[in-house]
Amino acid sequence: MKKPRISAAVMAVLAAILLLSGCGAKDGNIKIGEVTRSVFYAPQYVALENGFFKDEGLNVELQTTAGGDKTMTALLAGQINVALVGAETSIYVYQQGAEDPVINFAGLTETDGTFLVAREDKGAFDWDQLKGSVFLGQRKGGMPQMAGEFTLKKHGIDPHGDLELIQNIDFANITAAFASGTGQYVQLFEPQASIFEKEGRGHVVASFGTESGKLPYTVFMAKQSYIKDNQEKIQKFTNALQKAQAWVQEHSPEEIAQAIAPYFKDTDMDILTSSVKRYKEQGTYAQTPAITEEQWNNLQAVMESAGELKEKVDINNLVDPSFAEKAAEDVK
Repeated sequence: MKKPRISAAVMAVLAAILLLSGCGAKDGNIKIGEVTRSVFYAPQYVALENGFFKDEGLNVELQTTAGGDKTMTALLAGQINVALVGAETSIYVYQQGAEDPVINFAGLTETDGTFLVAREDKGAFDWDQLKGSVFLGQRKGGMPQMAGEFTLKKHGIDPHGDLELIQNIDFANITAAFASGTGQYVQLFEPQASIFEKEGRGHVVASFGTESGKLPYTVFMAKQSYIKDNQEKIQKFTNALQKAQAWVQEHSPEEIAQAIAPYFKDTDMDILTSSVKRYKEQGTYAQTPAITEEQWNNLQAVMESAGELKEKVDINNLVDPSFAEKAAEDVK
């Protein structure tokens, strides 16, 4: 008696079912798209390198999506599951009437991460020194630029009237532009600011992080539909982040720099350490994933000042606090 033959089509279907059952929505795979690679995101790399995600049964794949617009596009298109980007991007999507809004579920940083770097050392710094200067800023509508303008206005400086503000240079090329001679002042993240100081190309004279106050500057977010279908994974993700944030608070800049060094192979250890130290000292790294209403309101004040907020958005529309709250209970 001949054995029944299984057609190639049926075998393909069976194979697909087996494949999906092994790596579908119920598995521990999560793709993160980070807006840039930065020491600013140290707790994320600590979670990866110290195995906190793996301890929660998650297989996290990290990719750099280079820019807030590209990161959000990748998230909305389903190319990534979770985005690490400024909370303002979720407001922009909401303002456009998205049917599946993007929800912020865990905060990573709670201050601006840029520093004001001057080409020349003029001794004691005064914000009035910027008047009449050429200022190499960040992309219009992005948090670095909005927080920068917010700070300038706070010190009585009109960003578009009292100085020459350059905003037409792509984020990835700002450092090179300043190095080649463009601008007298520039707004830079670490480790670029420390590198320029070491090379004698510039001097850090102020921190936009301390000047602009607490806000959900960089957060983990996902589409509402994804969170609804993957609540257990999002909770495990947030638990791992909570562990990493606690670890960062409890360890020295030197120890943190050692932990994240694999993600910054071209950066000297002393530069990496000094960069982490600057961020730690000014309270940039959030101690928990919680996003507070005070932070949310300050974010909208910064956006409103920059003319980028159509109308205020209630925190309950775009922030889900449940995962951070449970992580605080689960992670001791």
